[in-house]
Amino acid sequence: MFSHERIIIRRGPESGVPIIVAVHSTKLGPALGGCRLKTYGQWQDGLADAVRLSAAMTDKCALAGLPNGGGKTVIALPPDATPDGALRAAALHDAGTVIEELSGQYATGPDVGTGPDDMVTIGERTSHVFCRPVEAGGSGDSSPGTATGTVAALRAVCEARFGSPSPAGRSFAVVGLGRVGGRVARLLAEAGAKLVVADVDPVRKSLADELGAAWTSPDEAMTAPVDVLVPAALGGVLTPTTVAALRCAAVAGPANNQLDAPATADLLHARGIPWAPDYVVSAGGVISATAVELHHESPQQVTARLDAIAGTLTAVFTTAERDGITPSAAALAEAHRRLGQ
Repeated sequence: MFSHERIIIRRGPESGVPIIVAVHSTKLGPALGGCRLKTYGQWQDGLADAVRLSAAMTDKCALAGLPNGGGKTVIALPPDATPDGALRAAALHDAGTVIEELSGQYATGPDVGTGPDDMVTIGERTSHVFCRPVEAGGSGDSSPGTATGTVAALRAVCEARFGSPSPAGRSFAVVGLGRVGGRVARLLAEAGAKLVVADVDPVRKSLADELGAAWTSPDEAMTAPVDVLVPAALGGVLTPTTVAALRCAAVAGPANNQLDAPATADLLHARGIPWAPDYVVSAGGVISATAVELHHESPQQVTARLDAIAGTLTAVFTTAERDGITPSAAALAEAHRRLGQ
């Protein structure tokens, strides 16, 4: 049973691939959520992604204080598809066509597999799109905002776990060095942190070398003996098996849907490992995009909004400690309060 307001599943008329748009909630305002372009073994896996990610986006917007709900677009490419050229353009056009049907109740932006230039292509079919390049009238790449917000969250984690917000001298394992993870690693290095980094793409070892970070495999990084584990790639990495093997003191990162199931938060709690809910940590992208494109705020105002993620997370940790519950439960309770649930 879905709790969503609307889910559209359509075979794109131009591309022939499944286009899924899930609108979870518009109670606080029009829904926002990225467009994920990814290959799946079967399209139903893409539907599952859209359902989970759109619900998390509602919580993310509520906790970020935004007048928006959550949604998600998934372009579910078959396993043998190459996501470029004419197929890519056609699939993005199809996504834009579906979004336009919602008449402003949902707008999309970049996600896994898409970037600002892809938003231009989607924008050829709908005006309800964020994060087009600055020269095309948008706010550009959202990953710097996500990374800045992530580091603000990591400072809150350090304060709660170690008594000081400074990353200097602390050790972090950053798993995933894409647009967001790479920036997070760079910001942490600049702040004096000690880094272990990993990515499935060996080309990204060059960033490890540049930052003086230890390079390892993603599996080994997950169990590295560090102060904070920072998942910054795809979700589902925290499972009963991986939680049992963790050797970190806390977990906080920008990857969406890090838990394989809600109950895994209880396993982390039982091990005494605080987990910062990913929908709090990763809110910087949507915060910065809406601040620039909807509210036309100054860079100083945007920075203040991103820094406020630390305060939100501190409040979550405080409530969790006071009530003897997990940070996940505390965050969800606050999100539901704001949603009037």
